[in-house]
Amino acid sequence: MITEADRVGQQRGLREAFKVQMQVLGALIMRELHTRYGRDNIGYLWLIGEPLMLGTVIALLHSGQSSHEGDVDPVAFSVVGYSIFIIFRGIVNRAEGSLQGNTPLLYHRMVTVLDVTLARGILELGGTLAAFFVLAFLANLLGFMSLPERPLYLALGIFYVFWLSMGLSMLIAGGTYERPLLERLVHPFTYFMMPLSGAFVRVSWLPETLRKAILWVPMAHMFETIRYGQFASATLEYVDFEYLTAWCLGLSLAGLFAIRTVPARIHLG
Repeated sequence: MITEADRVGQQRGLREAFKVQMQVLGALIMRELHTRYGRDNIGYLWLIGEPLMLGTVIALLHSGQSSHEGDVDPVAFSVVGYSIFIIFRGIVNRAEGSLQGNTPLLYHRMVTVLDVTLARGILELGGTLAAFFVLAFLANLLGFMSLPERPLYLALGIFYVFWLSMGLSMLIAGGTYERPLLERLVHPFTYFMMPLSGAFVRVSWLPETLRKAILWVPMAHMFETIRYGQFASATLEYVDFEYLTAWCLGLSLAGLFAIRTVPARIHLG
């Protein structure tokens, strides 16, 4: 029989475990920041600077275009699409080779392959979101972009992009370990996904045949959700949340299985 004292002990144990897990993730994120950017020049601010520069260039390229339908300004459309797509590209690209550079950390009992992958994903998400908010703020000041019409749907779409990216990154981290040929396919895959993601085109703009094809890609549903959150004239007509969730769950399970097989292949001695 479980007594009140046992329940209190279990809750205290869970709190301690959560606290330790957060400390491990925090330490891994700081290590990754220092390893990647160091303290030269603007140091850690490069985490925001890189996606900010890319997003600014894309926005400038669209600044001379006439408005799309409704309230969709081309600059706002490109800022929303490209900035959020960088989350996917950054997390997936960084997953390739992530374990080779962090293998010594696995000597520590508390550090797992999942921690390493998760720390990188959170870092990419934080840096890219910060760059997105800066770009959106500047575009708003210049009159190219308004505040999100439905912020919760915007957040939901970003959450799905992060979830899918993390599932895929775990699959890549586990699948490409000691498989150089597969590693080389990751970057081309993210470039291949740019036109297929739906980040740069609304599904309703496509002819019927292409529309049916792109809706097989889960990211097209995510970017439709994101645009529904940002623009008043956008709709959820082509979004299937059950399909989206099934993809994210499936990739997460496959990713967890892939990274679970890695420790058996790592030689720490």
